[in-house]
Amino acid sequence: MAEDQVEAHYRRRGFDIAARRWRGRGGEIDLIARDGDRVVFIEVKSAATFAAAAEHLSARQIARLCAAASEFLGNEPRGQDTEMRFDVALVDGTGRIDIIENAIGF
Repeated sequence: MAEDQVEAHYRRRGFDIAARRWRGRGGEIDLIARDGDRVVFIEVKSAATFAAAAEHLSARQIARLCAAASEFLGNEPRGQDTEMRFDVALVDGTGRIDIIENAIGF
């Protein structure tokens, strides 16, 4: 349900959703959106509070997200040169959404 809320949030902001629960050899990405030529990889975390949701994102999971994103970008026209970012969408127990843009930087 949290993914549905986050997807609707991005759509309202004008993003196109390219994929949902995209799975590559490296792992799964909850949502992949497009903002013009930019690809936005979105990890959704939900818990009773935003802080608790954020705690669910581990270094191991970040590594898997990066591997999956790299695989996804391999199929883009500009490949690894594609403009991209990683967002983390936190959803609390009341359904409020907090988007942390560019949460995983390189």
